[in-house]
Amino acid sequence: MRWTRAAGRCLLVLGVVLSGCLSSKGPGTAGDGGGRGPLTLATAGDLTGYLGSVLEGWNRTHPGERVTLVELPDSADEAHAQMATDLRARDRSRFDVLNIDVNWTSEFAAEGWIRPLSPGRFPLETFLRPVVDTATYDGRLYAVPYVTNAGLLLYRKDILDRERLPPPRTWAELERDARTIAPKYGLDGYAGQFLPYEGLTVNAAEAVYSAGGTILGDEGDRVTVRSEAAREGIDFLVRGVREGWIPKAALSYTEEQSKRAFQDGRLLFLRNWPYAYAAASAPGSPVAGKIGVVRLPGPDGPGTSVLGGSDLAVSTHARYPDSAARLIAYLTTEPVQRQVLTRGALPPVRAALYEDPDLVKRFPYLPTLRSSVLSAAPRPKSPRYDQVSLVVQAVVHDAMTGHETSAAAVRRLARELAAVPRR
Repeated sequence: MRWTRAAGRCLLVLGVVLSGCLSSKGPGTAGDGGGRGPLTLATAGDLTGYLGSVLEGWNRTHPGERVTLVELPDSADEAHAQMATDLRARDRSRFDVLNIDVNWTSEFAAEGWIRPLSPGRFPLETFLRPVVDTATYDGRLYAVPYVTNAGLLLYRKDILDRERLPPPRTWAELERDARTIAPKYGLDGYAGQFLPYEGLTVNAAEAVYSAGGTILGDEGDRVTVRSEAAREGIDFLVRGVREGWIPKAALSYTEEQSKRAFQDGRLLFLRNWPYAYAAASAPGSPVAGKIGVVRLPGPDGPGTSVLGGSDLAVSTHARYPDSAARLIAYLTTEPVQRQVLTRGALPPVRAALYEDPDLVKRFPYLPTLRSSVLSAAPRPKSPRYDQVSLVVQAVVHDAMTGHETSAAAVRRLARELAAVPRR
């Protein structure tokens, strides 16, 4: 999803940080030997441009540990492919620190591409609690959270105010308003990211989680999707298309396309990342001053978002693991995390920033985002996450396009996920 990708791109830039995340506890952790020296930080394209000044600050005060930024393609998929290719070439790896999407951590750890880290080197206790889980695999810390994210429900506040209705807290309220209120104003009801790509995996996981279900357990070793809760979650999406309160056009929406539909005034409700709220609220937007934001709804109240963002990891072949760890610690300090938000427009991992009065005034969605992150869950963990995601995308899209029932989709998910290699 775009916030995941946007965050992932900036975070990938910061990925160099991870190289030094570990201390000298145990063999192979970042910080074991290697002394201090220059670093190479690999990241997807830095779209916001704020990272350069952050790294300049580090380079100015650490002349013997200068960071060289290697920008990979903007596409998260292409950045992943280039990182994986480089890391497989163990004798000639160019990268010391990697800024990786949160759903890559398990894969990179299982492949032995990144080092386990010592938790004591980083201020993990100051982070929003759930984000740390995105950086662990098999009970060990393999990365340090740098940017987080969670899905939110954007809505046309002006219209709901006119109808004297509060924003929806449950699926039933969302469905009712999308089906009855939206047509009165010439709008489509509800949309998310339903093109068969990573965005649909996120939307489907959120629906399943919100209904109380899961997809995988035990770091991907166990398939848990075959449940009534999973069927209920998928049926929420399937029913929306069948009944028309999810427009068929949304079956081809990505983050950007869905954001544009909402910002152009064509949608009553939109599930998206916080960046979409910021863009729709900006001067010149047709809906500026007319929108609100709340947590995603669920069957009986607020639902569960999927965590987005990126983690910083240290390559197994980092030349100077101690410097890499020091860089990661620097990038997770409160001053730098403040810049992540104010200059990079990305959600930081430091919990205190979400309660800073000046920041809340500037970014009014912060309290809602904090609540959403605190109740969020990671995407299904698996060393073969790319294959897991492809299965979820394909099956859920087939169900949403009417090619199979929700119950059949759950059975097929269970069958095809069981065929994905565990390690």
